[in-house]
Amino acid sequence: RYKSMVTPRRAAVAIACCWIVSFLVGLTPMFGWNNLNKMRRTQELNSSHTEFVITCQFETVISMEYMVYFNFFVWVLPPLLLMLLIYLEVFNLIRKQLNKKVCSSSNDPQKYYGKELKIAKSLALVLFLFALSWLPLHVLNCITLFCPSCQTPHILTYIAIFLTHGNSAMNPIVYAFRIKKFRTAFLQIWNQYFCCKTNKNATSTTTAETGN
Repeated sequence: RYKSMVTPRRAAVAIACCWIVSFLVGLTPMFGWNNLNKMRRTQELNSSHTEFVITCQFETVISMEYMVYFNFFVWVLPPLLLMLLIYLEVFNLIRKQLNKKVCSSSNDPQKYYGKELKIAKSLALVLFLFALSWLPLHVLNCITLFCPSCQTPHILTYIAIFLTHGNSAMNPIVYAFRIKKFRTAFLQIWNQYFCCKTNKNATSTTTAETGN
C-alpha cells in the first residue's frame, strides 16, 4: 500500500509540516521564552546602575524550563521512545517473515525481507545516532534545571552542543553509505547542481521520448 498511501502531494505536506513545527519550536526563545527578563530583575535587585550586559553563553541566554519541559519532554523524548517502539515492532515483524517457511513460487520473499531488514537497520542506525547526539545536551540541561547547585563544566556543554549540530551532518552520510537509492540520488544531485553534469541516461530517455 506504500505507493498508494505515500503520494508526492502527501509527502510534500508532511515535509512542510515538519519544517513549520521545527521553526516554531526552535524559534520559541526568540518569541519571549528566554532569560532576558530574569536577568533584568536580577540586575534591579542588585541595585546596579551599570550598563545592562548579557553574557553570550548558552545556559545564560536560553531558559532551562524551555529546554527541559518544552523541548526535551515534549519534542524529543516522546518521539524518540515512539520511534524506538516502532522499530522494535518492524524488526519483530521482518524476523517473523524471514523465519517462515515459504514456497519457491512466492517471488523470493527471503530476498525481499532481507532487503527490508537492511533498510530497517540503516534507519535504526540513524535513530541511534540521533539519540547519541541529542541526549547528552538534554541530560546536562536536566542537571542544570533540577540541581542548580551542581556545576557542570562549560566544555561538556560545548561538546554536547557540537554533537547536536553534528547530527545533521551524520544522516546524509549514513543514508549514502547504507542505502543505494539515497547514494544514487546524492550523486545525481551533486553532479547536476555542483559539477554541472547532466544525467546521460535521463537525457537519452528524454530525447527518445521526444523523438517518439
